[in-house]
Amino acid sequence: MSAHEHEHGEAEPNWFEPDDWEVRYAGDGRTWSGRANPQLVDLIAPLQAGTALDVGCGEGGDVVWLAQHGWRTTGADFSANGLARAARHAADAGVADRTDWMQVDARDFDAAGRTWDLVTTHFLHPGDGGMADVVGRLAAAVAPGGHLLVVGHAPTGHFAERSTAQLRAMFLAADLVPALPDGFDILVAEERGRTAVHDGVPMDVEDATLFARRR
Repeated sequence: MSAHEHEHGEAEPNWFEPDDWEVRYAGDGRTWSGRANPQLVDLIAPLQAGTALDVGCGEGGDVVWLAQHGWRTTGADFSANGLARAARHAADAGVADRTDWMQVDARDFDAAGRTWDLVTTHFLHPGDGGMADVVGRLAAAVAPGGHLLVVGHAPTGHFAERSTAQLRAMFLAADLVPALPDGFDILVAEERGRTAVHDGVPMDVEDATLFARRR
């Protein structure tokens, strides 16, 4: 979920449903930078590569980075157009053979007994505080000894100026801790600052970051 300025009279997109993301991801262009998210790079780079699931993968920047670093990675998103862009990104980066794709809404995700060594999601923001339920669903997909990484926009600083609906969808890391089932050790649960660029202007933001290991 991201917020953007709109022309007077233009309807605000519904960032919580797939239809508006299908429109946003239509065509062959690129919405995001294509680079991996910094919290992923910082926290996952020291781990031994295995299998990974990236939920809400969008255009696949994190999927490609993981594949380039030895992970067999499945990218999941509720936008078919987003997944198509992600698959092209992986092919262009030469890692198509290390990636798989799954169209799924995180709010309905059911691991159905499947597990990955790493389950990660960045900036997935279900409406009305639904992220805690999503965390429980994602945690069920983490293999024993594996890791869960959840990163989102904290409702602070630049993001504190968003709409009421968007603010309700944001979270602090501590908000998600109770959603972890038994058997997880918390490695990081904090807001981590970074500098982002929005419309060409650098700004300080905080990423709500929950990183945990399943015993």
